[in-house]
Amino acid sequence: MSRLRPDEHVVRRLAGARWRGATCSLLAVCALTACGFRLQGHTPLPKPLARAYVEAKDKQTEFVQGLRNALLAAGVQLTEESQATAVVHVLQDAATPRVLAVSSTDVPREYEITYTVRVSVTGDGKELLAPQDITVRRDYSFDEYVLLAKDNEDAILRAALARDLVGIVMRRLARL
Repeated sequence: MSRLRPDEHVVRRLAGARWRGATCSLLAVCALTACGFRLQGHTPLPKPLARAYVEAKDKQTEFVQGLRNALLAAGVQLTEESQATAVVHVLQDAATPRVLAVSSTDVPREYEITYTVRVSVTGDGKELLAPQDITVRRDYSFDEYVLLAKDNEDAILRAALARDLVGIVMRRLARL
């Protein structure tokens, strides 16, 4: 029976630890892929959306720009309407503020922003997604003494709501 030198015990322990670490990593990857996990922002879309055209009254809104970017990130080729296999119609795209609370001097203290989009998809002469209204809301407080900061907060909230809506629309497009 040969005796191992102290160095050999350390080497064998390290090799066993590496083996266990690799096995645990492999099991974690298998578990994540088995549950349908995907990285955010990479939504696989069906074949009819391979070449798409985004039709909107105002193509410069944050929602339309975000939708175009999300479609590009998903591998969709954005083309002219005549070359598209599917057309994403943005029928409505509006953010509306509403006063929720006022002070005793009748100054608004709290607002709610409601961002609503109405979207439909047609392709190959048929309706792939019927017109759907999607709405998200956020509340924020208002202080007239920090007016400039509150205007900036309003713009940031509208952009965040537009991103949320883009995510919702992309998930619905993935289910086509």
